[in-house]
Amino acid sequence: MTIPKRYELTDEQWNRIEPMFPAYRTGRPATIDNRTAFNGILWLMRSGAAWRDIPERYGHWKAIYSRFQRWSDSGLFLKMFEELSQDPDMENISLDSTSIRVHQKATGAKKTPSTQSFNQFIGRSRGGLTTKVHALVDGLGNPLKFSLSGGQVHDSIAAPELLRTVDLTDVNVIADKAYGAEKLRDQITSAHGTYTIPPKANAQNPWDCDYFTYCERHLIEDFFNQMKNFRRFATRYDKLATSFLSTIHICAIMILLK
Repeated sequence: MTIPKRYELTDEQWNRIEPMFPAYRTGRPATIDNRTAFNGILWLMRSGAAWRDIPERYGHWKAIYSRFQRWSDSGLFLKMFEELSQDPDMENISLDSTSIRVHQKATGAKKTPSTQSFNQFIGRSRGGLTTKVHALVDGLGNPLKFSLSGGQVHDSIAAPELLRTVDLTDVNVIADKAYGAEKLRDQITSAHGTYTIPPKANAQNPWDCDYFTYCERHLIEDFFNQMKNFRRFATRYDKLATSFLSTIHICAIMILLK
């Protein structure tokens, strides 16, 4: 049976990330190697299927799920994403969010200390149960940072914390009208950055906006469109926010590996 290459890593991509994976240590030999397990995870991310439906050519689904959980708990996917996103183009960065529909099976996570946080960032908005993914991309459209909020949270409320994760010195922040709150604009200028954010039509004290530069905001829209090619991102199936963030980082890793 021919393996669909679109779901798997090329040799070149694998060579870039292989050294980041920990050695598989256990009392008995591993049933699947790291590359096969990661390819199985990628198949799941692309298809949006359940863990049980992972094709047998990747190994038993429980072994792949166990590997995903161990890698996720160790912070491997975050570390891998940060390694691949080094040396960004910081002349302009774009800020935006996208709403992700939460599948009914993603609700009902147990509120125990093992979840690390009782807040799983699931909220009710006009679209039903949703999670908002807030993102920053650099001047080339490559992802920089992510954060989560409930779907009912306004963009300008979630943005300040996300912007504090990057050095804004001599950086121009591009965002749409939803981010035009005075407090947020003051935060950017106080951090020695500038902004390209158009004022709303009813703004009492409208400010100038360079609409030629504003056109660069298409980069973050293009990025979210690429991310939604992964069905596990386009619909949230993960109950825990930590697992969903791992899903986000895996999808972003594949975009950075292109």
